Amino acid sequence: MKAAWQGLEPGAVWDCHSHLIGTGDSDSGIYVNPRTQSLLNPGEYARRLFFLNAGCVHEEKGSVDRAYVERMHNLIDGLIATGGPGFKMLLFAFERSHDDRGRPDMAHTMFYVPDAYTRDTAKKHARYFEWAASIHPYRGDALDALEGAKKDGAVAVKWLPSAMNIDPASPRCEKFYARLRSLDLPLIVHCGEERAVTGSDKQDYGNPLRLRRALDEGVRVVIAHCASLGEDRDLDKGEAGPVVDSFSLFVRVFEKYEKNCFGDIAAITQLNRAGPVLARIVERSDWHARLLNGSDYPLPGLMPIFSVDYLVSLKLVAESAAPVLTEIRQHNPLLFDFVLKRSLRSNGKALAAGVFETRRFFVR
Repeated sequence: MKAAWQGLEPGAVWDCHSHLIGTGDSDSGIYVNPRTQSLLNPGEYARRLFFLNAGCVHEEKGSVDRAYVERMHNLIDGLIATGGPGFKMLLFAFERSHDDRGRPDMAHTMFYVPDAYTRDTAKKHARYFEWAASIHPYRGDALDALEGAKKDGAVAVKWLPSAMNIDPASPRCEKFYARLRSLDLPLIVHCGEERAVTGSDKQDYGNPLRLRRALDEGVRVVIAHCASLGEDRDLDKGEAGPVVDSFSLFVRVFEKYEKNCFGDIAAITQLNRAGPVLARIVERSDWHARLLNGSDYPLPGLMPIFSVDYLVSLKLVAESAAPVLTEIRQHNPLLFDFVLKRSLRSNGKALAAGVFETRRFFVR
C-alpha cells in the first residue's frame, strides 16, 4: 500500500469522480424516485439496493444520508493512513432530468442530489471533500446557478446526458458553455453507454462527438470513463452513419482537441470495461498528461463487477499482487481502487503519477 504512494504528493491526489448519494432521510433534499422502491420495477429496485450496499448503508438504522458520508470519512482515513494527509474526494451533485422546455421532469428522474447539499457537505467536511455542481443547461436560471456554484466553491460541473435529457450538441447549450469558459469551470460528462442510471434514457446523448460544440467554445471538457463502454453512431458519416465503439470516438475527439479535452479513468478496471481499452490507456503515455483518476465511488464496493483474477489473466496485474489487492478490497474499496490502478502494467508501462495528482487540474 505504501508503495502505491511512492512518487506522489498526497496533497495533490484527489479522487475526481465520486457520487454523493442517500435516501433523503435527513434535510439533504435528496430525491429518490418511488419506482426504485417498488418490486414492480425490479431493475430500478435492484440498482438502488446495489448503490446503497456498495456504500455499506443498505441496512443502516437512523440516517442513511449521514451514514454514507461517515463511511466515506472512514475510507479516506484509510488512504491518509497509508499515504499522508491531503487526499480528497470530489463529490458530485446530481441534477434532475428536465424536459425540452427546461422544466424539472420528476417522472424521468431516478434520483436527485441538490447542489446545496453537496456544497454544504463539502464545506462541513473540508478536510475530506471538494464538490462539483450539476446544473441543467436548459433551466431558465442556469447561468445564475452556475455563477452561484462558482462563488460557493464548486470546482467543476457534472452531467449525465442520457439520464438528464441534455443534448451537449444543442445550440441551447452555447450560453452555458460560454459562461463555463469565462468562469474557468471544467465540465465532466459521462460518455458511452450508461447502465447505472436510466432516467430519460437518451443513450445517444452520451456520444463523445456531441461534445465538440463545448470544446469549440473553449470549455475544458472531461470525458468520463474515456467512453470505454458501449457503442455510438459515427456522426461524422451522417445521422445514419455506422455504429462503432464509443471508445474509438473518444480517441478521435481526444486527439483532435489537445488543449482542452481530457478523460477520466473512473471505472475502467471493471469487468465490462477492462481489456484492450484498459491496456491501451496504460500504454499511451502520451495521453497521461490529460487523464484524471477517479474511483466512481461507491461502485468499487460492488463486488461482482470487479475481478483481480481477470486482470491477472490479461497480464495487467502481477499475479503476486492479487492476494494483497483482494484483501484490501474486503476492507476499503476506495483504497483498493487506488492501489489497483497504481499496480497496472502493460508492456512494461504504468499510469503516470500525474494521472493521480488531479488537484492541479481543478486548482489553477
